[in-house]
Amino acid sequence: MSKKIIILGCTGSIGSNAAEVVREHRGEFDVVAVSALRSRERCDALAREFGAKAYCGPEGALRAVEENDADVCLVATVGMSGLKPTVAAIEKGMDIALATKEVLVMAGEYVMGLAREKGVRFLPVDSEHSAIFQCMAGAAAGEAERLVLTASGGPFLDSPADLSSVTVRQALAHPRWKMGPKVSIDSATMMNKGFESIEASWLFGVPADAIDIVIHPESIVHSLVTFVDGATLAQLSPPDMKVAIQYALTAPRRLPSPRAKLDLAAIGALTFRKPDYARFPALSLVKEACRLGGCSPAVLAAADEWAVDAFIKGKIPFTGIAAAVEECLESAPRMECTLPAVEEAARWTIERLEK
Repeated sequence: MSKKIIILGCTGSIGSNAAEVVREHRGEFDVVAVSALRSRERCDALAREFGAKAYCGPEGALRAVEENDADVCLVATVGMSGLKPTVAAIEKGMDIALATKEVLVMAGEYVMGLAREKGVRFLPVDSEHSAIFQCMAGAAAGEAERLVLTASGGPFLDSPADLSSVTVRQALAHPRWKMGPKVSIDSATMMNKGFESIEASWLFGVPADAIDIVIHPESIVHSLVTFVDGATLAQLSPPDMKVAIQYALTAPRRLPSPRAKLDLAAIGALTFRKPDYARFPALSLVKEACRLGGCSPAVLAAADEWAVDAFIKGKIPFTGIAAAVEECLESAPRMECTLPAVEEAARWTIERLEK
C-alpha cells in the first residue's frame, strides 16, 4: 500500500527534490496535496503530474493540511510560515518529515510535547539531522552523549575577515548545496548551523551544550554521534539532499536509488576545523538564546527572518543581520514557551525591527 504524503513548499529546493524521489518510486508514494507560497504555475503542474490537490498563497500550506489526510507531511516551507501547518498536521496524527528549521527553533518545547501526545514521529530531512537519526537507530534514551553537526563553512569560510561589504550575490553562492535564498543567507552567516543545533536538541533529547559544530568543507561526513561507551558513529555520503529526503519518507526501510555512491579513495582526504565565533557571531547568539530559554529562540528566528529579507532587499549590510538579532535578543520580554507566546514574541520582534 502506497504511503500518502503532503508536500508543503513543493517548488523550493527540498520540495523539488522530494518530487524527484517520488518519481523514482511511484509505487511507494501517493502525493495527495502540494502547496507553494508564490509559484502557482509550478505548483499546479506538480499537482497535475501526481494527481494531487494544489494550494497556493500565504494560507495554502495550512489549508493543504486541514483539508487532506496523509501518513506523512513534508514541511519544506520558508521560515516561520511552517509552524502552524506543522501543528495542524500533528493534531491530525501525521508523521512530520521536517525541513523547516524554524518550527523547532521557535516552538520546540510545545511542538515536541504535542507530537508525543499524538504519537507522531519526526523524520529529519536536513542531511545533518538525518545523519544523527541514522546513527542513533536502535540506541536507547540517554546513550548518546554528544552530537557533532558538520558545517561546510559556507561561501565565506576562507574570505577576508571583514564581511561588511559582502553582496547578496556573494552570500547566495553556497559552495556545496543548492538552496533557497533564506537558507543560503543563513548558511553564509552560519545562523543555519546554529538553528540546526537547537533543532537537534529537541529532535534527539540532547542538551544544547552537548552539541558541537565542526567545519567540514567536503560535506561528506554529515554528522556524528558519540555514545557513553566512547564509540562515535558517523553517516557519510556524497552531498545530495535526495539521500536524506528519501530516507525521511521511507525510514526505517532503505530503497534503491540512482544517487552517487561514496568513493573515499577518490576523495583522498577529509578535513575538519573549529568554527570562528568572532567572524560568525550568529553562533554565539544561538547559544545566548538557548541560555535565556522560553521564547528567546522564537525572537532569534523572527529577527533573523526579518534581517535576512532586509539584507536581500539592500536595506542593511550583511553584518547587520547579526546586529539586528542581537539587539532584539537583548531587549525582548521573557516569556514561557506556549504557542500564543511564540506568536506574540514573533510579532513583537517584527514590530520592533520595523520601527
